[in-house]
Amino acid sequence: MIGSLFAGISGLNANSTAMTVIGDNIANVNTTAFKSNRASFANVLSQSLGGGGGNDIGRGVDFWGTTPVWSQGSLENTSAPMDMAINGRGFFQVEDETGSNFYTRAGEFSFNRDGDLENPDGLILQGYSVQSVAADGSMTLGSIANIQIPTESTTPPSATTQFTVDVNLDSAAAINDTYSTTLTVYDSLGNDIPVSLDFVKTGNNAWTWQATSPLASAMTPAGPTAITFDATTGALNGGADPVINMTLTNGATMPAITWDLYDATNVTNGDLNQYAAPSTTTFQTQDGYPAGMLRSVSVDEAGVITGSYSNGQLVPLFQVALVDFPSYYGLTKMGNNLYGSSLESGDAMPGMPGSGRLGSISPSAIEMSNVDLAQEFVKMITTQRAFQANSRVITTSDEILNELINIKR
Repeated sequence: MIGSLFAGISGLNANSTAMTVIGDNIANVNTTAFKSNRASFANVLSQSLGGGGGNDIGRGVDFWGTTPVWSQGSLENTSAPMDMAINGRGFFQVEDETGSNFYTRAGEFSFNRDGDLENPDGLILQGYSVQSVAADGSMTLGSIANIQIPTESTTPPSATTQFTVDVNLDSAAAINDTYSTTLTVYDSLGNDIPVSLDFVKTGNNAWTWQATSPLASAMTPAGPTAITFDATTGALNGGADPVINMTLTNGATMPAITWDLYDATNVTNGDLNQYAAPSTTTFQTQDGYPAGMLRSVSVDEAGVITGSYSNGQLVPLFQVALVDFPSYYGLTKMGNNLYGSSLESGDAMPGMPGSGRLGSISPSAIEMSNVDLAQEFVKMITTQRAFQANSRVITTSDEILNELINIKR
């Protein structure tokens, strides 16, 4: 009977610890990206002194440990532009001031005064720096480093090398009638340079054009250049794209500027026409821009952090790094929503969001706790009943012992 007392005590201890696990889950129901834990038990067996099997009597229960439930939590949309949730596998990698790395799924990030993207504890998010961007949008990435975007960062200017204007020249205009349209181009230092395109009708379906600028000391072509139009369609007759060269008076340089009028086969692209309608300009564009100051920062599903500048440029700056592990169950809990790697978890495997097994990024969202309150309350009831039952074992064993002692009386 003494053994039943200790078996009952082991049940009380194990179930009180299980209740602690349940309480911890419920307490963290609103903790960002919290993963609930499941309590596990193991029986205690007393071996026979004779070494025989099959007649061993259990001596109670041990609390075996906790197992995290690695299921995806629901995503909650927020208004913070740098909040991020991982939709799928992976962890964010953050670094403290000593250079130690930790891992988390809690994606509440914001920029500090130095431009570091950090979590509420001041740990800096890690990512790949964008070295260059190709014409097709593909990026060349550097090594993983602190994501730092100073708020005073600027993007350098880019001189104009090509422009397009959509112009109709009135076919009913009289000889020597003129039409002018002005566009703005940018020099090597980002200064805006006004350029006027002047059209003069010289005959039926025949015009000349000339580019002029008040900030140019010399321009080529230096004089009017003839162009002709098809009498049937009003389309510009074939030729080669004109190239404008300017020598500026402000000390800056200007590369050769191509006026995009023809395709690769020297056929008009339809931007310059002659129809029986008033001369007008309906559209114009050029590829230069001035220097710009950083206005805002955003992140997309691929984890690319893009800066929006005052000159209208959208510049990819970093791509968030995600980290995967061979075994999530071997990760070491560090508190404050952080995990550390261990021998049981395996080495960290960094990569880009959406690559391999890694999930994607949900911008302006955070992952909620995966605690199921209904399930926790059911576990609470069963654990409470188990605790009560074990207490009854102790009470009943005490009563039996009391009866045994009363036999002597």
